[in-house]
Amino acid sequence: MPTRTATGHFTYADWEERPAGPADALPRLAQATVANTFSGGIEAAGTVCAYTIAYLTATTGSYSGTELLTGSLDGREGGFALEERGTFHEDGTTRCSFTVVPGSGTGELTGLRGTGSFLARHGEQSVPYTFEYELD
Repeated sequence: MPTRTATGHFTYADWEERPAGPADALPRLAQATVANTFSGGIEAAGTVCAYTIAYLTATTGSYSGTELLTGSLDGREGGFALEERGTFHEDGTTRCSFTVVPGSGTGELTGLRGTGSFLARHGEQSVPYTFEYELD
């Protein structure tokens, strides 16, 4: 199958973060949950995300997590899970890459494989994404 590219934007809401150890130490760990809404090639409202965050300073660090999406990809209905890894920087940017969890595609997205990324800037409500994928 040919590789396809989906682009669009997502917005986030309901960010809930809690310490996962001493809150006054550096580096420190935190856990967060968030809900995203995707539009464009991926259409998914109210995704479920769970992240583990490692703060190196008050404004820098890295995170990893998993996001569950249910909706459509280029018009095909179903769901899938993404493994995400990112870093956040002093200049207010967050860079993230993500990969489809193998075997997680459901419905018309069964057999989905792919990777993507985004660059977010602090204060932006709408974040552009790019997702390259193959579908059996």
